[in-house]
Amino acid sequence: MKKIEQSVGEYIQYLQGKGFPFEEDAIGFIYFGMQYTNSPDCLAIAAIEITLKAQKRFDGSFYISLLEALKKENVTNREEAFRFVEDTLQLSL
Repeated sequence: MKKIEQSVGEYIQYLQGKGFPFEEDAIGFIYFGMQYTNSPDCLAIAAIEITLKAQKRFDGSFYISLLEALKKENVTNREEAFRFVEDTLQLSL
């Protein structure tokens, strides 16, 4: 059975539904980062999740740097993204 992937927009709506506030500029920054790094939705969602867990808020510069690092290391999915962050950046999430 193939897993249905969530879009970034759906993920943002999910987080907002859970009470996490996103400013309009943060949403724009999320999409800018995706275009700037040519990242698919699944990688952007992982970067958003990691950013929120590591920073306790949305930090645009952390998000962009993380997306760049994930792309540079050819990370392709959520599991690889979390492994990269824990192993390479030594962040405990």
